[in-house]
Amino acid sequence: MNLWPPFLGAGIRVEYISMDWRKIITHLRLYGLNRNYMGTHFGGSLFALTDPFYMLMLIRTLGKDYNVWDKTGSIEFIKPVKGTVTATFTLTEKRLRQIREKAAQGEKHFENFSIDVVDMNHEVIARVNKTIYIRKRSTCTAGGGGVLP
Repeated sequence: MNLWPPFLGAGIRVEYISMDWRKIITHLRLYGLNRNYMGTHFGGSLFALTDPFYMLMLIRTLGKDYNVWDKTGSIEFIKPVKGTVTATFTLTEKRLRQIREKAAQGEKHFENFSIDVVDMNHEVIARVNKTIYIRKRSTCTAGGGGVLP
């Protein structure tokens, strides 16, 4: 993931992915290509630091029986910063169980996540809200039992 061009160009680094995909830590260092006019972090890079991770975590933890897509995202800029920033993503077993229960009947479910982007002093500099679309796939009994999207 660290070689993916949008992350590479923005200076985003995935520092840690747990073996079970329930925790991810990302960092963004400030350098010439991701500064805004005021010399602080460019907002698009701060958002990109958080963008695909809960979707990827849910795809990996829920498995092939679920459709998972990013639906919406928003960012609140709390304070400008010039140093390295970090975002940490976690999924608990309790939350996964709740998601499975809400999506059990094959209906659309929208799960909301809030991610704090923090500076080196662990102060929140931005808050990103993501809504993820989740739907359990249903098995079609007619026509050979294929999987519906």
